[in-house]
Amino acid sequence: MTKSTKLDFKTYRLLVFLIIGFGYLLVFFHRVAPAVVAIDMMNDLKASAVLMGLLASGYFYPYAIMQLPTGILSDSWGPRKTITLFFLVASIGSVLLGLSSNVSSAILGRVLVGLGASTLYVCALKILSQWYKGEEFATMTGFLIAIGGIGLLVSTIPLALLSNAVGWRIPFIITGAITLLLALLVWIFVRNSPQELGMPAVVTHKSSKESSIPLLGMPAVVKNSTPNQQRAPIIKSTIMVLSLKYYWPASIWMFCTMAIYLAFGGLWGGPYLIQIYGMTKVEASRVLSMIAVGMIIGSPLMGILSDRIIKRRKIVVNVSSTLLLIIMVFLYFLVSSIPPFGLYLICLGVGIFSVGTLALGYALIKDLYPVEIAGTSTGIANFFPFLMGAIYQPLMGYILELNGKIGDSYTVIGYQNAFLVLLISSIIACIASFFIKENSSKTLKIRQ
Repeated sequence: MTKSTKLDFKTYRLLVFLIIGFGYLLVFFHRVAPAVVAIDMMNDLKASAVLMGLLASGYFYPYAIMQLPTGILSDSWGPRKTITLFFLVASIGSVLLGLSSNVSSAILGRVLVGLGASTLYVCALKILSQWYKGEEFATMTGFLIAIGGIGLLVSTIPLALLSNAVGWRIPFIITGAITLLLALLVWIFVRNSPQELGMPAVVTHKSSKESSIPLLGMPAVVKNSTPNQQRAPIIKSTIMVLSLKYYWPASIWMFCTMAIYLAFGGLWGGPYLIQIYGMTKVEASRVLSMIAVGMIIGSPLMGILSDRIIKRRKIVVNVSSTLLLIIMVFLYFLVSSIPPFGLYLICLGVGIFSVGTLALGYALIKDLYPVEIAGTSTGIANFFPFLMGAIYQPLMGYILELNGKIGDSYTVIGYQNAFLVLLISSIIACIASFFIKENSSKTLKIRQ
């Protein structure tokens, strides 16, 4: 045992969880920080709405692309090495963003941040699966998501106050330094499993005889196989995921729902509140903070409703999608005449019924497949929402530019037309939710 194992097992795994949880907090902060300081960045970098959309979305392209490779890196390198290396990249990107003198270098910094943050969630789930028992895993995942919500909260009022005091650049440079510190903490303290510290394993893995892979006509993966031996099952499992017709309604629901949160809460909600309602940056951040509150409340609430009270995930998804559609109807048609209390409620609703419900989507997709390709199915599902976020942010900026400006502000009709994108997304998500296939059985016979 190393010196670090002087801590007992429960204390040490709590330390591991807290470090990983703080990393997830940083991931969420990096993801949505531009919303509060968007106006400052646009003015300083002399960026149009389209360029600002490209800058903010620079995070999401590498994040989306890395979802499948992350699983492979986590299996080959291990989560500890993967998180450490990629958080070093994120720290460099955040500092570069803060020091940028033009839009091009700012976009490069944002891309590096997205690349660096992309591996944390998948690696975190693998680490939790090794340090916590099966019956503890869902609870700890819920806590992890809640900590991410705190990161979203920090990116609102605290960021607004700090940027008012020192400008928008210093917060990103500080965040880069903190991200570097977190990478070092992961390397020093985090271990992929208890066995690496000479502690007993908490997980027992099913034997290949228990595998349901033959259900898909796929060979079992050999534990000590080479990369070439593993490549065929990976490719085949990906084809199996995408060819199952029940996959697509859940996936379409997820990326339309997530895109609403990423486009509004991740960028254009801040400028909208400042330019249409004349709010200060701090006032706008207070309203946007309700998205974080909704996420922190909504994630566990949706889980409790679907698993313990209603005991049907699809029903919860149907109801939440309908409510999100109603919220988008109000946002679109009353774009410039919503009372302050209504703005708070809209942001709270986006937090609960958009980002707060996504865990149900991952669960619904995971349940469609045998356990051997559950990781592949959720990894692919995680790709599309972030891809849509990357598309929506510059798209809405383009729509704002098309409708011109009054002084330095975009017009009411511009925001209304931009929000039409979100309304259409909510309609598609609501329709898709009623075609979702729910499978709660542990042994699935796939019907195509």
